[in-house]
Amino acid sequence: MLAYVLRRLVATIPVMLIVAVLVFLMLRLTPSDPAAIIAGDNATTEQVAEIRTRLGLDQPIATQFYIWARRTLKGDFGESFFFKKNVAELILDRLEPTMSLALLTIVLAVLVAIPLGTLAAWRHGGWLDGLVMGFSVLGFSVPVFVVGYLLIYVFAIELNWLPVQGYQRIGLGIGGWLQRLILPALTLSVIYIALIARIARTSVLEVMNEDYIRTARAKGQTEGGVLIRHALANAAVPIVTVIGLGVALLIGGVVVTESVFTIPGLGRLTVDAVLARDYPTIQAVILLFSLAYVLINLAVDVAYTVLDPRIRY
Repeated sequence: MLAYVLRRLVATIPVMLIVAVLVFLMLRLTPSDPAAIIAGDNATTEQVAEIRTRLGLDQPIATQFYIWARRTLKGDFGESFFFKKNVAELILDRLEPTMSLALLTIVLAVLVAIPLGTLAAWRHGGWLDGLVMGFSVLGFSVPVFVVGYLLIYVFAIELNWLPVQGYQRIGLGIGGWLQRLILPALTLSVIYIALIARIARTSVLEVMNEDYIRTARAKGQTEGGVLIRHALANAAVPIVTVIGLGVALLIGGVVVTESVFTIPGLGRLTVDAVLARDYPTIQAVILLFSLAYVLINLAVDVAYTVLDPRIRY
């Protein structure tokens, strides 16, 4: 197991290198100039040139990449052009809201979707099965921001149960933290509940007619025991796959959700940095998201080997 994990970790090095090169080149090859944005509309050519020199943007691209890569390997992501703050500190300050939203979303999705999918497979062809399949189609069809605005209208404006926007750090109280996050997490979890429930239903349905299921029933096991200990356990690999995929897709989902609910997380930071052409911040955030994506896929692969040891060989 250790050798397998080490091989996968080594394989992530070229992936991260390719991501770093692509992100760096794409930003530099875009037509807009961050120096001109910083200088403002009324700035002279000399003022813009001075800012470019101060930021190091007048140097050859290869030189800029070498300087940036060398500093990044040391954990120094530089200073933000737009926020005038160390990028590492900026990311750490925005990390808690994004991690809180992502974790609460995936917990909600898993707790709701797996029982729904399993029950839908058990009652295949019944009203519950039809309800779950209908919700799956609806969850994939409605954009995240539409769900967000709908939930805001119902629970924040009409019923006045929950706050509309903002974020409260968990250190100030779990109640306020949860109150601020429940609507964004529900908004973001809709598509993942639909995805995971659909795959769970299909996977459990495939194993329900296997011989070991009939044997378990013949031994007198309860239907709940058959579903959990045999059907769900043997259908776990594809379910874990889609959960891992859902966690990775959260990287894109938090950008929209944080914008809708004005949550000061990494998604909101990415949007602001892109609009300001803040190269150091964009590069650092995308690298962080890419590393998270790679590590999530590694965790899913390790989970495969635990659920099915044959995958290791």
